[in-house]
Amino acid sequence: MSDQIKFIVDNLNKEPFRKNYNLITFDSLEPMQLLQVLNDVLAEIDPKQVVDIREEMPEQTAKRMLSLLGILKYKPPGNATDMSTFRQGLVTGSKPVIYPVLHWLLQRTNELKKRAYLARFLIKLEVPSEFLQDETVADTNKQYEELMEAFKTLHKECEQLKTSGFSTAEIRRDISAMEEEKDQLIKRVERLKKRVETVQNHQRMLKIARQLRVEKEREEFLAQQKQEQKNQLFHAVQRLQRAQNQLKIMRHAAADAKPESLMKRLEEEIKFNSYIVTEKFPKELENKKKELHFLQKVVSEPAMGHSDLLELQSKINEINTQINQLIEKKMMRNEPIEGKLSLYRQQASIISRKKEAKAEELQETKEKLASLEREASVKTNQTRELDGTEILKGDEFKRYVSKLRSKSTVFKKKHQIIAELKAEFGLLQRTEELLKQRHENIQHQLMSPSSYSHGALQRNIQARFCMEVCLLYLPIHCENWACEYQHMP
Repeated sequence: MSDQIKFIVDNLNKEPFRKNYNLITFDSLEPMQLLQVLNDVLAEIDPKQVVDIREEMPEQTAKRMLSLLGILKYKPPGNATDMSTFRQGLVTGSKPVIYPVLHWLLQRTNELKKRAYLARFLIKLEVPSEFLQDETVADTNKQYEELMEAFKTLHKECEQLKTSGFSTAEIRRDISAMEEEKDQLIKRVERLKKRVETVQNHQRMLKIARQLRVEKEREEFLAQQKQEQKNQLFHAVQRLQRAQNQLKIMRHAAADAKPESLMKRLEEEIKFNSYIVTEKFPKELENKKKELHFLQKVVSEPAMGHSDLLELQSKINEINTQINQLIEKKMMRNEPIEGKLSLYRQQASIISRKKEAKAEELQETKEKLASLEREASVKTNQTRELDGTEILKGDEFKRYVSKLRSKSTVFKKKHQIIAELKAEFGLLQRTEELLKQRHENIQHQLMSPSSYSHGALQRNIQARFCMEVCLLYLPIHCENWACEYQHMP
């Protein structure tokens, strides 16, 4: 009890009560004062409870407190017989009744505040059924229930926002920053207005500027619409190309197909389908029916014990021995006609089994072919969507390969010509270097004194130059050298 009183006193001395009690002063409170303390705590939880106890009848006080404690889901200690004692102690301000209530309220004040707030909107008013017969009252009650559900939803969203990590301090800082930016923008606009007012015809210019802004926004909107329409046109063109290619493929397939081949293919399909319908499916259906009948018979029979199983096993053994005896008798007779018939029956059964196996294999192959065709169509569509190109098939691919081979041969020839030209270019470049070097040597000899006369020296140099050119470059230029060489001293 002392710990309870100490907890109550400590909490009453804190915010928002600030009673400045100690253990002695609190324990010496009169019943009316103790009820006022309880009422103050209840008023902190629900502001509607702010009442002066001295101005209220004791029965009204007890009724009001009991109603709020019921909303807050306070359970008094004891059983149902102690409820009258609890009510009486609440009216008289009994300490054994008030102290546990104060301790319970002060332990969970925030939680109880929330519960009291929600109770104001979520405690449903019970309307008698005879009043609900009136349409106006029924509509009002329906609106009341809808508003209650809307309040629940909004309250849940509010709680989620509170617990989602958004800080009110950060939001307030953002709001204050945005307000400061707004004030700055307003000041800037005012300064610009004052500056513009000094200009002549500023109203007309402002109107033109406003119209320009509107037209620019309209231009951006039209440009966006134009881009969207271009994209739609591009997709439409792609779809048209795909449809044209499919039409081309279908026409090509129809053109290549001959009536004889089509008839032959249709006859094969008809034979296969007729075999499936007339032979395979009836056999499978008959087998399934037999299996179903056998399973139904097994289910309908009572549960078998170990002795029943042993009896069935003995019957099976007897039947097997009888079968073996019949087979031995048949082999001992050894009739030739029966032997030939058995041979034919065996061959017929082998052929029928092979036929069934081939039919199943053909069916599986068709299903596999259909799945591969679906996969190929999906891959083709993906390729078209990626690069917009069409996959070549059949004759188109052959023509593309032949065209690529012809281009490859032309490329090899051109590459060979380029290699020859590069080699000739290198030879001519080297010849040019040698001629330039010899030309420099000849010029040096011309500038230096010699025992020959100037004319004879010049003719001698020209003749040698012509000879070197003929030897290094082309023999066709040798005529000048031959003419000059004859007159050379």
